[in-house]
Amino acid sequence: MSSSSSSTIKVSLPHLAQVIDHSLLHPTLSDSDLRAGLALARNSSVASACIKPYAVPLARSILAGSPVRICTVVGFPHGSSSASLKITEAAEAITSGATEIDMVINIGKALSGEWHYIEHEIEAVNRLVTAKGAILKVIFENDFLQDEHIIRLCQICTDLDVAFVKTSTGYGFVKQPNGFYSYQGATPHHLKLMRKYAGPKVQIKAAGGVRTLDELLYVLTLGVTRVGASATEAILKEARARGIGDAEIEVEVKVPKGLQDGTY
Repeated sequence: MSSSSSSTIKVSLPHLAQVIDHSLLHPTLSDSDLRAGLALARNSSVASACIKPYAVPLARSILAGSPVRICTVVGFPHGSSSASLKITEAAEAITSGATEIDMVINIGKALSGEWHYIEHEIEAVNRLVTAKGAILKVIFENDFLQDEHIIRLCQICTDLDVAFVKTSTGYGFVKQPNGFYSYQGATPHHLKLMRKYAGPKVQIKAAGGVRTLDELLYVLTLGVTRVGASATEAILKEARARGIGDAEIEVEVKVPKGLQDGTY
């Protein structure tokens, strides 16, 4: 980790836990893996457990009586479902017990500049979700987009009173010149751009690439209020090891290695 740039932030262990959506979305996770992950989410008192859609009833059972919210995904991971199907997915998820919905936009439509389609889709899903007492997080999948697309999406979500805008699914792999696939996820450049162009009432969720305590602390200083993470246990363990407990303390925030040039 580089020490060329640093600041401070006031945090506590409960505060850190409450900015984490514990991610349980990998396609290889078995039901036993999901049960273990939900138990971890409950024991850690994170903001939410972000679970596969079919497993929302399982989450409802395991998290019963817990303040941990149930989050699930719609149109995941590529956003290519029809708008009507996304509405149906969201309705079923909420009926099953989800209170937070993370929906992937239609990326091809955004790249095509078909903003009326994007607006209609987000508005329809957000209207359904909020009418049922849940909140919507709109996933942009920034790796596939240019700055102008991200700016326009932030403006649309602001106009539609969306609760959160979210950087990535964690599965938006881009083919590189060498034929291999990779992704950057939540880069500082994109997070700053989203915070600048999303309205003050719209919160920012960073997902994809936040795997350490230093990375979590750093993105919080950029205006992020929620982080999607699969490395929850390691992050909170590291926080405890560094003396972060129930009481709020001031800690140093350093720019983690690799973030100075805008990449993870």
